[in-house]
Amino acid sequence: MREADRSLFQKLQAELETRLPLLPDKPEETSSNCMRALWLYAAGRPVSATAASELPLEDLSQAQQNALVSAVEQRISGVPLAHITGRQTFMGIELLASSSALIPRQETEILASLALKSIDQVASDVPRPCVIDVCTGSGNLALAVLTRRPNIDIWGADLSREAVSLAKKNALHLGLQSDISFLSGDLLAPFDRGEFHGSVDIIICNPPYILSSNVQKMAPEIAQYEPDLAFNGGPFGIKILDRIIKESAQYLKHGAWLCLELGAGQGPFVEKRIIKSGFYENIDLACDAAGAIRALRAQRVLE
Repeated sequence: MREADRSLFQKLQAELETRLPLLPDKPEETSSNCMRALWLYAAGRPVSATAASELPLEDLSQAQQNALVSAVEQRISGVPLAHITGRQTFMGIELLASSSALIPRQETEILASLALKSIDQVASDVPRPCVIDVCTGSGNLALAVLTRRPNIDIWGADLSREAVSLAKKNALHLGLQSDISFLSGDLLAPFDRGEFHGSVDIIICNPPYILSSNVQKMAPEIAQYEPDLAFNGGPFGIKILDRIIKESAQYLKHGAWLCLELGAGQGPFVEKRIIKSGFYENIDLACDAAGAIRALRAQRVLE
C-alpha cells in the first residue's frame, strides 16, 4: 500500500475508533475490520467485516478515496456496515444484506446449531427431511442449514415481500436457487395445504421477540435502519412465539422438532408456554456464552 493510502487508512480508522459506538450484538465488527470492509467496498470489492479481516487491501484512486471518506461518515452516522457494503457473514457463508430484512446475528447461530442437530436426529429414519424456516428474513438460517445438510427439502417464508425478495437473491447468490423455495405470507399460512399437514420434520423460527415499548429504545443503528417487523414482538414480546408454538402442531409429524430463538430472559417463560400447550415434550435448551437461554427445541408429542 502506498504511504498516502496507509496514512489515510490510519486517519479514518482513528475516526472510527473514537466516534463509532460498536454494538454487543455484532461482535464480529471491530473498528479495524470495519475500516477494512469500507476500504474494500470503496475499491469495488464489497465484503462483510468478517471476510474483510482476511483480504489484502489495494491502493485507491482519488474517486475511490472520496467514496471511502463518504462511507466512513455514513458508518459513523449510524448506517449499519452491512447496509453500506451489502454483505454479512452468517455460519461462514457470505450473504447479501439490505434494509429489507434483519441483519443476521452471530447469536442466531445457536438456533442454526439446534436445527442441524434436529435434522441429524430425524435423518436416520427420513431420507430427505422436510424443513420449514418461518420469519426467514434474508434466508440466512434456511440457506446456512441447506449448505450443511443438502439432502433435505426446505422452504422459507416471511410476511415481508421485501425480505422474501432478498432471500431469493441470496439463494441465487449462493447458487442454491433450485434447492430451496421462499414464499411470502403470515407465518405458516403459505403451507396451509394438505401436503404439509402432519408432514414436516423440522420447523425453525427466529421470530420478532422485542417488547413493542422497547423497539424504539434500541440503538439508533437498529431502530432507525432495520425493519420494525423483524423486532416487534408485541406488548409482551411473545406474540409471534405464542402463535408459532400453537400453529406448528398441525404441520409437524409426531416426533418432529420445533426450533425457536428467544430473547434473553424469555427462556423459562416460553418453556412453560410450550409445556402448557400440550403439543410438545423433550424440551432442549441452548445458552449463549453468558449462560442465557437463547434458543430451544421441543419435540412434537409421540403418538
